[in-house]
Amino acid sequence: MIRYYLSLLIFFASFGFIQAQDKTQLTLEDIWITYRYYPHSIDEFRSFDQETYTTLEAGSNIIRYKYKNGKVVDTLFALDKLPSTVSVRRISDYHFSKDHSKILFATAIEHIYRHSFRANFFVWDIKTKTLLPLCDTTKQQEASFSPDGKKVAFVMHNNIYSLNIASKKTEQITFDGTKNKILNGIPDWVYEEEFSFAKAYEWSPEGHYLAFMRFDESAVKEYSFPVYNGLYPQLYTYKYPKAGETNSTVTVHIYNFETKKTIEADTRKFDDQYIPRIKWTQNDNVLSIYRMNRLQNELDLLLCDADNGNTKEILKDNDSKYIEINDFLTFLPNKKQFIFSSERDGYCHLYLYDINGKLINQITKGNWEVVDFKGYDNESGSLYYVSTEQAPYQRDLYSIRLNGTKKTRISKEDGVNDASFSKDFSYYILSHSTANTTPTYTLFNKKGHKIRVLEDNKALNEQLAKLNLPQKEFIQITVSDGTVLNGWMIKPANFDSKKKYPVFMTVYGGPGNQTVMDQWEYTSLWHRYIADQGYIVVSVDNRGTNGRGRDFRQATYGKMGKIETKDQMDVAKYLQSLPYVDGTRIGIQGWSYGGFMATSCLEKGNKIFKAAIAVAPVTNWRYYDSIYTERYMGLPKDNKAGYDENSPINYVRKIKGHFMLVHGTADDNVHFQNSIELIKKLIAANIHFKLMTYPNSNHGIYTGRNTRYHLFTEMTDFIKENI
Repeated sequence: MIRYYLSLLIFFASFGFIQAQDKTQLTLEDIWITYRYYPHSIDEFRSFDQETYTTLEAGSNIIRYKYKNGKVVDTLFALDKLPSTVSVRRISDYHFSKDHSKILFATAIEHIYRHSFRANFFVWDIKTKTLLPLCDTTKQQEASFSPDGKKVAFVMHNNIYSLNIASKKTEQITFDGTKNKILNGIPDWVYEEEFSFAKAYEWSPEGHYLAFMRFDESAVKEYSFPVYNGLYPQLYTYKYPKAGETNSTVTVHIYNFETKKTIEADTRKFDDQYIPRIKWTQNDNVLSIYRMNRLQNELDLLLCDADNGNTKEILKDNDSKYIEINDFLTFLPNKKQFIFSSERDGYCHLYLYDINGKLINQITKGNWEVVDFKGYDNESGSLYYVSTEQAPYQRDLYSIRLNGTKKTRISKEDGVNDASFSKDFSYYILSHSTANTTPTYTLFNKKGHKIRVLEDNKALNEQLAKLNLPQKEFIQITVSDGTVLNGWMIKPANFDSKKKYPVFMTVYGGPGNQTVMDQWEYTSLWHRYIADQGYIVVSVDNRGTNGRGRDFRQATYGKMGKIETKDQMDVAKYLQSLPYVDGTRIGIQGWSYGGFMATSCLEKGNKIFKAAIAVAPVTNWRYYDSIYTERYMGLPKDNKAGYDENSPINYVRKIKGHFMLVHGTADDNVHFQNSIELIKKLIAANIHFKLMTYPNSNHGIYTGRNTRYHLFTEMTDFIKENI
């Protein structure tokens, strides 16, 4: 899914969060070089047992703490205790075996795409203090312990392997893995990006079986882009199915560790289909499989017998437009029931079924959405979820019984709340922030009693207080057809209602995202910086965005860019009517889908918008990937008008204002091709524009220390010069 995202963690070790010097003026250097005002978080929390948890500290030590008082219990792993001959310099991720006797950790991570990476994986035996590499010769992907902790499965060179820890012997499970042809246990690019997973295999509950997905991408067309290193650029080539083009053929297989045989699950129904999820039930020999048609408006839940591959369809969900995939499916410990989510009543809610697919009852109800399912506590009979019940731009943690009774709002403060639970739900860490307050992390027990505050960002707040930053105000705007949209506005700190101010709008606008959220966002510092330069900064969630139910989001189906652009134009017209707005000076900026929106607004709203900045934009939906585009647009052959009438590449002659185009040359998501084709049309129409390209940067444009600073400096200067 394309979205406006930041990947900032790579900078933290080098530049720190908050420096000691006293400053009273926010600068771009503070935001994008030193990250001076970046908040602390509790990222590496791992539940160990009922009374303790662990954290990874400084990438080198795994330390265990008591929940109740925060005291150190012991250090389970210390990097400086390893022999100097061991080539481990920093731990990036780690997991425990089920009995907590061993740690599996990754080092020397090499990122591939949004979720995937290669790394050197090691097994650390806590008792014997011995270290075992999975492989000495090449990096691995997606390593995981078997349920009994005796084996580790991993992927290497597109094949699946299993390492027996005691014997140190490696068993190869698949043999046909080939680059850009066959993938076993890992997804192809489009599945990883649009179905949001990187591990395409699962251990059965008792570890007797390993289910995995096999991707045959032989018929998928290749896409290549140059990587500029050395005297001659190298081409990076991978399989990328664009809208309407051939997808990978995906099958599900199950390996039996006792018989050493692999069988294929019977999943074939549609000539062109997706397998977006596999998940074991509570039975060791029963695998569940999601199956979808290519249009993604039919979803089947299958149960598969692991011994013979036979499947039974137990549940079907349909939608007139499309179905979004999530990870809410949960099989209960009683082995007789499961929890399933659906938007059948117009909002994403949870439902209870028996194991044969018979509906028992709807668990959650109302004109609001369940946006995250945290899990089911078998002891109390309660399940935990996060929803939009208080407001579309807020998030709250709730508990409820399986029969839909005893619903309780656990989080008490308005804003955006989230939670991380211990394994037995005895404790949880609640994170909370608002649009104008930085995150806090507080430990509670299951009765809701506060144990202690783990992080309150006090030092950061003291620094921010010296800046006198302008605050976000939430607003509502009614557009021409009567629809009410949510938004926020930032006025200059010294705002004077008798003056007239230019407006800088920031937009995303696409499905699967909201820019209007009552939470602290680091990018808001840049928006506040722009406000302090004398601008009013505004963002509004148009129709098509999340948080307000199926119909609000699906309003743009088949015509992405049409309604959204009109909504943003109506917002700009409303802003023009305000007495303190200079209606001749309105600009707009967006990234990814937002870049698509910003370009469309400058074209179709050429009498409203004076300037636009488009970062990594889709310029023609025919250039973007199959799963995302077809989910929201249908197939190109069936919707020619929808694709062509709303793609910015076809309207460049309408541009009258100032235009800035930005793209990374190594964008594997929204290809640089989008900007190249747009540039051709701009030149042909003799439209003057500013172009910024970032060599070897992907969709996030953050390669190198100064890249973000350079980009946001260029955008800031463009805003000052043209709006």
